[in-house]
Amino acid sequence: MSTSNKNNPFTRREFLQLLTTVGGATALSSFLQACSQAGIDPTSILTTETRQPTKHPTDRPKPTETVLQEPVNSEQSTPTTTESPAKAFIQNTAQIAFIKTSDRAQGVRQAMEMFNLDGIYGQNVFLKPNFNSAAPTPGSTHPDVLRSIVLTLQEYGANQITVGDRSGMGDTRKAMKQLGVFDLAEELGFKTIVFDELLANQWVMLQPEKSHWKSGFPFAKPCLEADFLIQTCCLKTHRHGGHFTMSLKNTVGMVAKDNLVDNHDFMRELHSSPHQRRMIAEINTAYSPDLIVLDGVEAFIDGGPAKGKKAFSEVVLAGKDRVAIDAVGVALLRYHGCKTEAAKGKVFQQDQIKRAVHLRLGVDSPEKINFLTADADSAAYAEKIKEILNA
Repeated sequence: MSTSNKNNPFTRREFLQLLTTVGGATALSSFLQACSQAGIDPTSILTTETRQPTKHPTDRPKPTETVLQEPVNSEQSTPTTTESPAKAFIQNTAQIAFIKTSDRAQGVRQAMEMFNLDGIYGQNVFLKPNFNSAAPTPGSTHPDVLRSIVLTLQEYGANQITVGDRSGMGDTRKAMKQLGVFDLAEELGFKTIVFDELLANQWVMLQPEKSHWKSGFPFAKPCLEADFLIQTCCLKTHRHGGHFTMSLKNTVGMVAKDNLVDNHDFMRELHSSPHQRRMIAEINTAYSPDLIVLDGVEAFIDGGPAKGKKAFSEVVLAGKDRVAIDAVGVALLRYHGCKTEAAKGKVFQQDQIKRAVHLRLGVDSPEKINFLTADADSAAYAEKIKEILNA
């Protein structure tokens, strides 16, 4: 899984996107102003070279990794412990694509293309959707969103695309079938994984330092082994203790319900704990997404995750920073009338976000979030959300 390096030169596509975000500069003075705002040397952007994915070390404590084994017998070896696969890192700023739209497919593609997708070429991509249930969007990932992401990845040359999840509110295979995922996979040629059906050795036991998890949590190995990982989430509140469910909470679907060894129920542990929201953030130390796409065309501003009071929020977000994505999402919920726990206090004091910041999973303040917009309506909408973020 990769992340972008701000010290590398911009490609022509990225520079054109930059000009779009500062108002479509065409004159020399505007050109120089755009460069100044981006903190780059104007002579360095004229390269036509494509940047390659860059690996970044993490500077936060790493969780311990243990490969789970089948129930022990006399011929089995004991579990091994190795270095964590986590690659998360803290950034000075977070770029968030903000597209005002009621067209999911178009909005998703436009938001994705505000980032450098050239690194996808030839890569094995894992796509983690929100199939917590088969409930209509925003209860689950909309088929148009899934289709748009897959088609965009294929156009940029992805080698193999795999879609997988674990439902928290029912049978995963049944939910995916009801949502038409398997039919779409056959049509477009991507693979599917039902996490409920993984073997014990396809889970990795992780325990972050100073975690609220009693003995850690089992994380899906296919997510860790992908070259490029994208997750797509919805915009909604969560009435079962999470307060809101977006990119951080979407990661819960990568954790097994049971560990297949002693039948410990990790989801019961999570949802019965007074530290639930902190534990959600801690799961995210397992990996670092290459891109997040949030479908906010519709939102639940009360209830959730499967059903609730709906608002037409008309936005698609994309970015690499889970803290920034969720912070903007919380601000959107508030803008559209949310009165639940997600509406209380400063956005960055919400438990999921506060713990994620402490774990160095993303930016630590709203001032470090920059919106990328492509039209006046999106820019005006983003300014309103920025006001709530900074309140």
